Amino acid sequence: MNSVLFLFLRRMRAPLLVLLAAYAISVGGMVLIPGADDQGEPWQMTFFHAFYFVSYMGSTIGFGEIPYEFTDAQRFWVVVTIYLSVISWLYAIGTILSIIQDPAFKRAVTEQRFTLQVRRLRDPFYLIVGYGESGSLLVPALERRQLRSVVIDNRQERIDRLELENFGFDVPGLCADGREVHFLREAGIDHPYCIGVVALTDDPDVNVKVAITAKLLKPDLTVICRAESRSTEANLASFGTDYIINPYRVFADHLTMALRAPSVHALYRWLINTPGRPLPELVHPPRGTWIICGHGRFGRAVGQYLAYENIPTVFIEPRAERAPPDAIIGFGTEAVTLREAGIDQAVALVAGADLDINNLSIVMTAKALKPSLHIVVRQNRRANDVVFAATGVDQVMQAGRIIVWRILPLLTTPLLSQFLRQARHHSESWASALLEQIQEVSPDGVPLVWSVVLDHTEAPAVCDGLRAGYAIRLQNLLQDPRETGKNLPCMPLMLVRGGERQLLPTGEQMLQQGDQLLLCGVPKTDGLLRWSLFNRNVLRSLMTGERRPDGYIWRWLGHWRSAGAPE
Repeated sequence: MNSVLFLFLRRMRAPLLVLLAAYAISVGGMVLIPGADDQGEPWQMTFFHAFYFVSYMGSTIGFGEIPYEFTDAQRFWVVVTIYLSVISWLYAIGTILSIIQDPAFKRAVTEQRFTLQVRRLRDPFYLIVGYGESGSLLVPALERRQLRSVVIDNRQERIDRLELENFGFDVPGLCADGREVHFLREAGIDHPYCIGVVALTDDPDVNVKVAITAKLLKPDLTVICRAESRSTEANLASFGTDYIINPYRVFADHLTMALRAPSVHALYRWLINTPGRPLPELVHPPRGTWIICGHGRFGRAVGQYLAYENIPTVFIEPRAERAPPDAIIGFGTEAVTLREAGIDQAVALVAGADLDINNLSIVMTAKALKPSLHIVVRQNRRANDVVFAATGVDQVMQAGRIIVWRILPLLTTPLLSQFLRQARHHSESWASALLEQIQEVSPDGVPLVWSVVLDHTEAPAVCDGLRAGYAIRLQNLLQDPRETGKNLPCMPLMLVRGGERQLLPTGEQMLQQGDQLLLCGVPKTDGLLRWSLFNRNVLRSLMTGERRPDGYIWRWLGHWRSAGAPE
């Protein structure tokens, strides 16, 4: 509380001196002015009695004259003292009220409270810099997975919105500039329980500064940054930023993936989406001429990736200085511009303007001219979800959601990111068959994806069994501990052993200590699997079909009954 106390005492210097002077004068007068005791003899008040009397008199409590009735001279001095102390207290209290209302003092108190909240954290947490479209999605998603966050944003209304969220635990938030190292340290960037930093602001300078600070102060910290240009990506990569996410390039990459292999693209959407939601349908973008409205960061990324697939494109751009060669100068909101771009021969249209109202206008105009168009639209603000959903377009690109979908697997299930990278190298038929298996396991919605490490922390029963010489197969773990012979509604996606990755391992796969498993299944299946991972008796029962008593007393009773003791 050094800064808050220093600020308070500095502003209270004059009122405190006035109070001290008033009390000193009042106490001195009461001691010097002669009084009389109950016998009428002269009597002098001591400093203790004078200070005691002035204390309750100055606070207007007023117990009376002690220890004897006052003389007229003393009463006259008390009148002077009353007005002196009341004026002094009014001055001091007024100053205190002005300090409490002072923005600088409020800021100091808020900052100090935030710092204390962060210091008291004893659970692993992520530092999130930026609580805009992406951050406001990421923090609740982490909270649902029991992962804590600390938030910094330079806009107070966003921090106010954070404080109103109904989270299961407090999420400390501070309105501050992420470029300032002082604020990053207050937010716990070098806290022993900070396990990662995520920079999600729309200012590339802030993101770069956060990444550099994190790597210099704590090199082993996982750092994830948002970047919307190649220069920013190169800058971030130059000093070892762990993950760099460009939402426009990510979406363009997934768009071309859907062109080449719709099932592989659907595999991404099924495994990264929120568990329990309806399974997303497959997207089949057509091949042919595409019209792209807007040659900004999003439009350029889509055009570049479509060019990789030999898809012809026509750009519409209102600003001539930003338009590429052969582009149509104008707004896609006008029917004449779309006809000039060849909408009659086009198979798809991308509405990629910087304003949602322009994109909605482009969509409505294009659908009126050619209802069969495959339409991709950029949504800039999440507040417009309902409006964009009502348009009925084929694909909506919302940068905040793209970023969160890429970040969540990195933070919560790193094996999933590895699996998806490996899955991209497989054929469309392989991915289609895998989708059918996933739908059989989780027919009612998006499956839960989680990972397990076969070590003494996450699977003590398995480790004990392996050390005792048991041959444990993967199918033993995937059986339902509640019902013999029934499998859990889940399936293995990948097994990692010693750096080698095996996709879709079979149930006959022998397990070893240290193996890492990636699984997917119906939500809450992970809780049933923990029975087999933690309970030796349950695991033994699944392997042998025999339920043996566990614990000393039950083993003794079982041995006594097997020896032929009477019922």
